[in-house]
Amino acid sequence: MNILEKKDYNVAIYIRLSKEDEKDGKERDSESVANQRNLLVKFVKDNGYELVNIYIDDGFTGTNFERPQFKQMIKDIELGKINMVITKDLSRLGRDYITTGEYIEKWFPKHNVRYISLLDGVDTMFDTTNNEIAPFKAIINDMYSRDNSKKIKAALRTKQQEGKWVGGCAPFGYMVDPNDRNHLVINEKEAPIVKKIFSLALEGKSKNQIINILFDEKVPTPSMIRNVNRTCKYSELGYWNTTTIRSILSNELYTGDMVQNRRSRISYKVRNIVSNDKSEWIIVEDTHEPIISKEEFNEVQRIAKINTGLRYKKKIKGIFDGLIYCGECKSRMALQGGNKGHCHGHYYTICNTYKKYSKLKLCTSHSYNFEKLETKIIKQLKKIINDYIDERKTVNNLIKNKDKLNNTSDLSLNLIKIDKSLETKKRNLDKMYVDKLEGNIEEEQYSRIKNKLNNEIRELEKKKDNIIKNIYDNDLSNDNEKCITMVKDLLNMEKPSRDIVIRLIKKIELHQDKTIDIYFNFKKLNV
Repeated sequence: MNILEKKDYNVAIYIRLSKEDEKDGKERDSESVANQRNLLVKFVKDNGYELVNIYIDDGFTGTNFERPQFKQMIKDIELGKINMVITKDLSRLGRDYITTGEYIEKWFPKHNVRYISLLDGVDTMFDTTNNEIAPFKAIINDMYSRDNSKKIKAALRTKQQEGKWVGGCAPFGYMVDPNDRNHLVINEKEAPIVKKIFSLALEGKSKNQIINILFDEKVPTPSMIRNVNRTCKYSELGYWNTTTIRSILSNELYTGDMVQNRRSRISYKVRNIVSNDKSEWIIVEDTHEPIISKEEFNEVQRIAKINTGLRYKKKIKGIFDGLIYCGECKSRMALQGGNKGHCHGHYYTICNTYKKYSKLKLCTSHSYNFEKLETKIIKQLKKIINDYIDERKTVNNLIKNKDKLNNTSDLSLNLIKIDKSLETKKRNLDKMYVDKLEGNIEEEQYSRIKNKLNNEIRELEKKKDNIIKNIYDNDLSNDNEKCITMVKDLLNMEKPSRDIVIRLIKKIELHQDKTIDIYFNFKKLNV
């Protein structure tokens, strides 16, 4: 028997209250968590249903469905614990009409869940007029969120233009004024650290040198001082990272000028953060007490620009650049120039993990003279390739398989055409989505074209998979033919070209004992 025909229901009450609802005096009483709970619990008891759980997301916007309690409710439905969901009204479930409709019309029925929106009179068990007008109510709820978003943005922008702080967490070195949440005051515990970082930069210290000095002097990181979890590795161990140092040294806010609108969300529905062009920044001078002077800040920027230019000019690009990895921790190897004694003018490899976190001793330097390393790799590369070659085989073996080579060549051309077509269709799909968000096309038109493009993309991807399989099934693939040509060229060169190297080699691992492992872009050579 279908679960919607049963009279015994295991009910989930879902309650949501956004920050905007809490700020709105008119809705505060009617939309409160307590009000929603009392109303819905009474309904469940009056109808003799079994209440399994009450899920509450307090302070979460309705346009985003990544809410902790909502996600937990969905998990419990998937586990079979719940077969009925009740909300006070449709807007409590969500204000994004597309996703809300997906849940009501597709997801809930698919999982045999009865949904009731109490005040809207929506009940998916029955075919009623209220159910039919539910999509229109969802659109109105969505429009409310769009309008609300515009109002909030306009209000925040006005405050930013007045030089008022509207961010959440204050920048490191400052704190929100206890008497005025739109004003920043100096944090006496953090500001000296900011001053020290700028002082070291003015002395010409690099970011890595600053990090080592802070670590040696046991200067706590921002996450340690503020007791927050960060994604940066090892910050909880007192190890600073270059991103934090760079962010501090480039933040003009430390001069006493308020700098805001550096980043923004894509839209009220898409919560991804993007960086704004500098021309869009809102800068108001002398709004709070500076930690450093404008002269010091400008000098640090000048030094950073010069150092960046020097590093760029001194950077060399060897034939194996970007292909060499640490054999132990698997991170990419960097190049470091020697500036003193017998090392002057020479470049050495260094493990990136060791370079960034040297004080933690997570790996070793793997130091190797780069010129000597190149010579050693070339020698080992030629030896490996010579081992592949069977001297009894000749180029005539390839000529005998000319038809196979031509066939593979045709397949490769088709693969290129399919890749180009896939790229175009995916780009068009992305553009259509942006047009939908901006209101340039109707939802119905977007859905129709999206389905058509997705079907075409799936068909092209199937064709692509079949072509790739046919290419690999050939004993002599086009890639193998190219490999043979490149191998012969490499063996005849004293030093191979970078073009040949990056086509032949996937990566090179350098171990602490200076042994080398070379990984190729092909499985075998048929020569």
